[in-house]
Amino acid sequence: MTSSQTWNPTGQQFTLTGARDSLTVTEVGATLRELVLNGTQVLETFAEDALPLSAQGNVLVPWPNRVRDGKWTLDGTTQQLDITEPKFGNASHGLLRTQPYALVEQDAASITLAADIHPQRGYPFSLETSIRYALTGGGLEVTHSIANRGTRRAPVGIGTHGYYRIGDVDTDDLTATSTGTTVIDVDDRMNPTGVSGVPPEKDLRAGRAVRELNVDTAYTGLALNEGRYEHSLTASDGRALTVWGDEQFGYVQFYTSDRIRSDGTRSLAIEPMTMPANAFNSGDGLRWIEPGETWMARWGVTFSG
Repeated sequence: MTSSQTWNPTGQQFTLTGARDSLTVTEVGATLRELVLNGTQVLETFAEDALPLSAQGNVLVPWPNRVRDGKWTLDGTTQQLDITEPKFGNASHGLLRTQPYALVEQDAASITLAADIHPQRGYPFSLETSIRYALTGGGLEVTHSIANRGTRRAPVGIGTHGYYRIGDVDTDDLTATSTGTTVIDVDDRMNPTGVSGVPPEKDLRAGRAVRELNVDTAYTGLALNEGRYEHSLTASDGRALTVWGDEQFGYVQFYTSDRIRSDGTRSLAIEPMTMPANAFNSGDGLRWIEPGETWMARWGVTFSG
């Protein structure tokens, strides 16, 4: 049986539209595809009939970043995750990036999508996950929920992979600011080797022009501001975007890329994470959820101008 229906690579598209704000989230991966705040496009988007590039807008659950060789140890037994980053031989960015989410609820201001994780190679756990995207009038608020439905405690982490912009301003002309005092050193496969003080060329505490940055770097030692970790982009005309995470998002990855825009100009990913790369092995920032327990974490975006 054949059908003339055209299927989007990212499945059904879910949209919220307000007076000056709007967003689109995809069925596949619960990916944030578009975000407009106060009438300004603040997210690098991709077409409805295209696939995201370089994890654009992806939800990274149950781990962000990498697991070295896809291997980790659970109760003395080696676990082998599928290798999803062949270039470096790692398991990258979790299990749900290409999985369909089901619509749970949608109203005028929010969309909630859910996806289950079942026991599988390298990750023998049963989880219910959901993500709620809400337009708040002052920006976007995203709430993650992960519930352990299995009989053994499960290791989890959360990350998000948005590339941000301020309208038509060249991203290289924006100023990036964040509070990280240390960075995670990595080897040639992008796996952690240690932590060191932030070097001058990557120091964002006083703000740095994006054109001066060449980073794929995890920052640590972040400072809370009224219960939030904040990372900002500002334009010369005073417009400002802030990506924030609650107290559970103690890590952030900054990544400059020339792969996103068709004209070859650069983009900047700001990725709040609850744990860094290879945390299944190091334990850094790793959250264990007991059977029957539900863990929640929040992040969001604000924009002024």
